Amino acid sequence: MTIKAVVFDIGNVLLEWHPENYFDLTIGPDRRKAMFAAVDLHGMNDRIDLGEGFKDVIYEVAAANPEWRVEIHDWYVNWIQLAAPAIDHSVRLLRALKAQGIAVFSLTNFGVESYAYAQNHYDFLNEFDRDYVSGHMKVIKPNPLIYQMLEDDSGIPAANLLFTDDRVDNIVMAASRGWQTHQFENPNGWADRLVAEKLLSKEQAI
Repeated sequence: MTIKAVVFDIGNVLLEWHPENYFDLTIGPDRRKAMFAAVDLHGMNDRIDLGEGFKDVIYEVAAANPEWRVEIHDWYVNWIQLAAPAIDHSVRLLRALKAQGIAVFSLTNFGVESYAYAQNHYDFLNEFDRDYVSGHMKVIKPNPLIYQMLEDDSGIPAANLLFTDDRVDNIVMAASRGWQTHQFENPNGWADRLVAEKLLSKEQAI
């Protein structure tokens, strides 16, 4: 089936997203484990990804957990350090696809304000042909609605989309809709898939 668009997740595909690593460095692994056990920080981030205010949500959760207030504020104040570094080989693959005239979309669980912030910091996030950002769409992966919204907006049939994401639940949902999929583990594996699909040559996929 001809691929008409390549769809990229962002966290852990184009940018590393492991907030635990940041807090391991700043407060140490033991305190980080205690904080994540006491506070549903990933649930907090889901609210942002669903379109709630970036600072508002974080400061609300911090106020409700005063013993961790300073650390939770860090999720906002130093957020760009949590979403780092860029995965350079994946960025090169994105740009190589663009150079070949292949449509490239994002499909990402990301807040409205945090995505705009990331776009100011990482120029490649401004290079997609179309952005599908959960905060604007008010729905997050793996809810099937977000996939349907991309299909409807782009007009591209499911079978003509190739999607990569690091999370198996997101991949399973896309595959159930008929999308072609690749579970991202590392950029070399993704490069090999793009070569196998004849979207890039081996030289272009380096």
